[in-house]
Amino acid sequence: MCGRFVRSSPVSTIIELFHAAPASFELSSSFNIAPSQDILIINDTGKRELIKCRWGFLPPWIKDLSEGSPMINARAETIDEKPSFREAFKKQRCLIIADGFYEWKREKQKIPYFIRLKSGKPLGFAGLYHYSSSSEGNKICGCAIITTEANDLVASIHNRMPVIVPEEKIDMWLDPEYKDYVALKGILCAYPSEEMEMFRVSNAVNSPKFDSENNILPVDESH
Repeated sequence: MCGRFVRSSPVSTIIELFHAAPASFELSSSFNIAPSQDILIINDTGKRELIKCRWGFLPPWIKDLSEGSPMINARAETIDEKPSFREAFKKQRCLIIADGFYEWKREKQKIPYFIRLKSGKPLGFAGLYHYSSSSEGNKICGCAIITTEANDLVASIHNRMPVIVPEEKIDMWLDPEYKDYVALKGILCAYPSEEMEMFRVSNAVNSPKFDSENNILPVDESH
């Protein structure tokens, strides 16, 4: 699964890298994003837009946010079968913008690691989004990160990882008119290990309340 990630790049950098339309807002960087928080996603509804969305997806039959428990992840293997995600997979695909993610190795205690691209560039997790209504009648965007089997790098600490959409597949993934679902599922595989790096970080990240750029500094593996 993916339960915590980082977005440290400014909105202007994200817009330039992912060729999104200019945004009228800024969202502060976060080095410890947790479920239910506002995050940045990119969708395509005629133009590629950068929007705020809440991390947590409700199935389309749940109309009120108070009626269900939002899901933060969706499994790639069953994305086109599960009623919760089936329709969103067809036409509400998005990128969830990140600079890396955390995963925990389970030994006597949970040991946190940070995983990112070696290039240091922001990345886009494959995601699904859907709009639900709040008790006040406001439309709220909710989303889930799609996960797949871990690559060789991440598999040393965990068996799942978020899907990272390769740059050359972004147009296909975001296009709501693209209907080759077999090809779309083909995108949902592990990103190449050789293009990623992973290192142990401070136990402070175990608490989502601890949000600091120090979160992503390597620590000595022997401690």
